[in-house]
Amino acid sequence: MTKLSVNVNKIATLRNARGGNNPNLVQMALDCERFGAEGITVHPRPDQRHVRHQDVLDLKGVLTTEFNIEGNPQSRFMELVLAVKPAQVTLVPDEVDALTSDHGWDTLQFADFLKETVAELKRNGIRTSIFVDPVEKHVEGAAKAGVDRIELYTEAYARHYHTDRVQAVGPYVRAAQLAHQLGLGLNAGHDLDLHNLRYFQQTVPHLLEVSIGHALICDALYLGLENTVQLYRRELE
Repeated sequence: MTKLSVNVNKIATLRNARGGNNPNLVQMALDCERFGAEGITVHPRPDQRHVRHQDVLDLKGVLTTEFNIEGNPQSRFMELVLAVKPAQVTLVPDEVDALTSDHGWDTLQFADFLKETVAELKRNGIRTSIFVDPVEKHVEGAAKAGVDRIELYTEAYARHYHTDRVQAVGPYVRAAQLAHQLGLGLNAGHDLDLHNLRYFQQTVPHLLEVSIGHALICDALYLGLENTVQLYRRELE
């Protein structure tokens, strides 16, 4: 079974637009768990324009499913995750002003940095994942860094799904097979939705977890949060 981790960044974006605490991020994360999510993902960025560091601390004390924190492992991010010690940290090579994640790590260019970062996280008992494009040399580089899992960046798959889904998913299948051969667990995320998720999950082998935020929250505006979480779960079953 592939687990669904709900990224709650967009809930925080809505809250921050008006100040105050409506919607209540912590309560909505707990509701996602209650509705069937098997994990909660956050991506605190340096400008804290959506999820804030205090949100991360507040969530850690109440979540009962797996907590996944994504981000670029700069000093403030590392201080935060080492204090919180979530189930999983996903290393993402975001620029400071990035609108959203738009590429995976070049695990060859940043080999030493990633190896040192992964080692520090693992010393603290944190499962670690590296965000990568479906490029075989970058999967191999992730394995050499000592990481537990990789998360495949699925924007290219989603973009081409409606024109040629077989060709779109091909690089992901090959990357997944290689990751499994190298002993890496496999996650995936970015632009997965109710249209393309099932085919991806059924076609890409060894998929342990997907992290979905933007599309799921957009669907919830029409379908309701409880129904939407359960619909995504159904696509993974």
